[in-house]
Amino acid sequence: MNELTRRDEMSLAGAALRGAPWKTAAITGVASAAISFTMGVILPGPADLTWALCLGISLFSLVAAVGAVRRPDVPDRVTRQARLWSLRHPWRFSLYPGIGAAVLMYPIQLIFDREGVFGAAWDALWGGALVYLIAGLGTLSLKGKAQSAR
Repeated sequence: MNELTRRDEMSLAGAALRGAPWKTAAITGVASAAISFTMGVILPGPADLTWALCLGISLFSLVAAVGAVRRPDVPDRVTRQARLWSLRHPWRFSLYPGIGAAVLMYPIQLIFDREGVFGAAWDALWGGALVYLIAGLGTLSLKGKAQSAR
């Protein structure tokens, strides 16, 4: 069996993410960021906008990633094959939502947290790693659907 290149894996992950529940992911991300910031304002202690925005980005990425592979039996053959590949290779698939979350978190960390270039990169990297881990575990928990959808 031929090994896939990184470019092939990225194409498969992108094809699987094409059918993600983007509206649900966006609503989840915005609502969680708003609730987190509001709770910071209401409760004692400082409200942290950076934390709220990064939480929203993380949940947006997680809902999109897990939602994309939740139903592998779609009528579109290309999307179905990409989702089945994602379910068979959950850690490779999860790498791309994790990277996407880190890329989105970096400017938030840089602008709002004012930690500097390297501090912001470090925090964004950790946030992306957490999204990678949770998305991988979420996709791994759905792995049984790959065998039943064949």
